[in-house]
Amino acid sequence: MKVLIADDDALIRESLKLLLDMEEDIEVSGVASNGQEAFDICRKEMPDVVLMDIRMPIMDGVLGTKLIKNSFRDVKVVILTTFKDDEYIREAIKNGAEGYILKNQSSDSIVDCLRAVYKGNAVFQKDIASALASMMEKERRSKPHADLTERERSVMRLISEGLSNKEISAKLYLSEGTVRNYVTALLEKLELRDRTQLAIYYLKNYDWRDV
Repeated sequence: MKVLIADDDALIRESLKLLLDMEEDIEVSGVASNGQEAFDICRKEMPDVVLMDIRMPIMDGVLGTKLIKNSFRDVKVVILTTFKDDEYIREAIKNGAEGYILKNQSSDSIVDCLRAVYKGNAVFQKDIASALASMMEKERRSKPHADLTERERSVMRLISEGLSNKEISAKLYLSEGTVRNYVTALLEKLELRDRTQLAIYYLKNYDWRDV
């Protein structure tokens, strides 16, 4: 997995690079000090995942994420920041970020997040998920609440836990193709864009019921 680090703090950049270089399955393909540099490096190196700070000079992480996701659909973006600002969260997810975690996480958690996003999962901290759920509720409050089957809720619960389609198929004794069909059908039924929004929808509407 090739990872690009974007952060305006040189010490943080180097610390993250040292951390990731210790992992056998991770190669740091470049470092950037702002969103524009991250975008330019993506054009040359095509990393698998960009670890993106939010507040940076010249171009912040929100706009950097938008440029990267609009130009390179296969490049994943994980926001790693000290800021838990609702507007930043909303804009980053709206622009296509697959993960949003805070810098107070352990090094193992950061590495696990990168691996999970690389596999196609959405990853965000519980408090970040709560903020996103609140924002989605405001945006969707005029729409009727959808009734889901127990199987559909099970698929969504496992998505919210960060499992891939392959892992969900093993848990529910379904084929991977059937799980993909469930995910596609749920996105259409709930008028959502991606797995991240499915996870947030589940946490907001069903998490407390299925405990």
